[in-house]
Amino acid sequence: MANASKVFLSARWLDLVFLNYAVDPVLLLPCVPPGTALDSFDGITYVSLVGFRFCDTKLWGKFSVPFHSEFEEVNLRFYVRRESGGELRRGVVFIKEIVPKAAIALTARLVYGENYVSHPMKHKIVASEHQSRIEYAWKHNRSWSSLHASASGAAKLPAEHGLEQYITEHFWGYSCKKSGRTIEYQVTHAPWSVRVAFAASFEGNPSALYGPDFANILSRPPDSAYVALGSPVEVLAGAEI
Repeated sequence: MANASKVFLSARWLDLVFLNYAVDPVLLLPCVPPGTALDSFDGITYVSLVGFRFCDTKLWGKFSVPFHSEFEEVNLRFYVRRESGGELRRGVVFIKEIVPKAAIALTARLVYGENYVSHPMKHKIVASEHQSRIEYAWKHNRSWSSLHASASGAAKLPAEHGLEQYITEHFWGYSCKKSGRTIEYQVTHAPWSVRVAFAASFEGNPSALYGPDFANILSRPPDSAYVALGSPVEVLAGAEI
């Protein structure tokens, strides 16, 4: 794990669902933070709709906030890369992040410049050793939207250099402040064991949250979908680049 003095947030991220969509890179270019470049896998650019649970959440690695230690998050993200000192850093950029707690959304906006919003949320998880069915839902404009995935078989670590590893193992986050400067922060966790979903979809009307272009993408079946068991995670303090 990271130096404790650099840890802003620690938690367990559990029961992750990834719905992945191939997109025209032109759609994402205006969202790429300065100092980073749009990433791709085998020449294909992806956005992912991701749902998961925060558990045992602590600030600075040790302070629990009452009523804010366990909650859901759903985010729409895409993938970028940056070279720093000869190191290739693969990261994510969030188009929108949904949580049920207003204080969490406000803190993330202030500290990292992230596009967090707060809406009522719920989840349903039915899991066993060899099967899982996971659903995350959020309420916006008086209607509910949701993503869900069903997967079976033993969870296993992704193959080296495969798409599953590419989607699940980006260890940097990037966001753009109103000043135009980019914030970079590191996320540390062990590799996640995953199951490939045999059924997965988004349901609802995403236009108001994501705009018509992303709504069109989410209205079709995902090109791939995974369920990850999750692990302890540390989010380090960010810095401008």
